[in-house]
Amino acid sequence: MLAHDLTLRRREGDDESGWQLKIPQSSGRVEVTAQLSDELPHELAEVVNGAALGRPLNEVARVHTLRRRHRVLGSDGELIVEIDDDMVDSTAADRPAELVAWREIEVELGPHTNEVPAILLDRLAEAGARESSYRSKLSHVLPERFGPAAVSSRAEHAMYEYMTTQIDLIFAGDVGLRRGEEPIHDTRVATRRLRSTLRVFGKLLDRSAIGEIDNELKWYAALLGDIRDCHVQRRRLADGLKALPPELVLGPVAARIDATLLARQLPSRNVLAEAMNSPRYLRLLATLQTWKSQPPFERRIRRRQLVKRAGRAADKADRRLVTALRNHRNESLHRARKAAKRARYAAELHKPVRKPALAKSNIKHYKKIQRLLGDYHDSVVSSEFLWRTATAAGTAADENGFTYGLLYANEMQAAEGARQSVAAVAAGE
Repeated sequence: MLAHDLTLRRREGDDESGWQLKIPQSSGRVEVTAQLSDELPHELAEVVNGAALGRPLNEVARVHTLRRRHRVLGSDGELIVEIDDDMVDSTAADRPAELVAWREIEVELGPHTNEVPAILLDRLAEAGARESSYRSKLSHVLPERFGPAAVSSRAEHAMYEYMTTQIDLIFAGDVGLRRGEEPIHDTRVATRRLRSTLRVFGKLLDRSAIGEIDNELKWYAALLGDIRDCHVQRRRLADGLKALPPELVLGPVAARIDATLLARQLPSRNVLAEAMNSPRYLRLLATLQTWKSQPPFERRIRRRQLVKRAGRAADKADRRLVTALRNHRNESLHRARKAAKRARYAAELHKPVRKPALAKSNIKHYKKIQRLLGDYHDSVVSSEFLWRTATAAGTAADENGFTYGLLYANEMQAAEGARQSVAAVAAGE
């Protein structure tokens, strides 16, 4: 949990008594609370089950705080800023005889205060206060156990940073999914980026450490994909319906489309939830966690090796695109899309060790191809769904297939437009 900046604590003795779980997010840390009890509430235990790798949770430290609270209020009584003067003592669970004590000043902003007033910072500095080197009270008493791995070259650093970024996103997605949120897209993309790294740069990695992780990431991405596809189709077809004149929407088209897709989405979400508590999934997370401190590097990785393999990924994407544009087969276009993704992700990874302008150009190029082929794929999937739904609606009372046929024609037209746009990009137009 500490490796992912998750803090779970049981707090008692003031107006904030209870269980508190602090979760990092891009906008700041979010706090999830539960009533004070002797046992950890099930709802909080479930949220952190993935981060804890399915293992029992144990106490790591006890912190005692004696707080003097000062509040600055506006003329309307609204809180501007709160200054908490804390005398703290703490012991780690594995070192109960070692007491650590310190004084700490915390400044918390009011709901409409954007920054700490400069005069307050000046007064604190004049009184001898200095910015703490610790992120929290817990980090003050516990040593850093999950620091970054030692890397010996810029190329290794680039690969390590890219891989750990994806791992962190997968763990963040795990917490979000367990909270009932829908970070499906970001989590799925992270699994794809990590899997792409294993495939493109696999010869630079320790195969014994990687093992079957490529297949396990594929399995997890497929579970996420079943849900993501429903999200995409529901939004896409809803937009397509809104674009039609009302008089051309005959029958309960929107209701049937949404109900049909929800009937697929909800069971897929349940399957995902069950899988996320399985030994298979937790083993995957345990391996990814290990890679943060022990990356699967077999030998020293050099810049030219990254550039060479990224170049091969780009060449493969170009060849697959040429083939797909010649035979116009959906399977070939889908393979070209996957190859374009790998070329893009490879360019992202080695950007820090290559000429930035060239890497940026490659990222932009393959991202555009990926997007256009993605649009093509979504149109094909939508048209197949509409054909099946139209055949069912055509035999139901008070329904017919007219509107589905219009939507089908629009999707086929969109697919052809996307294919032509890809051809233009490939031709350098």
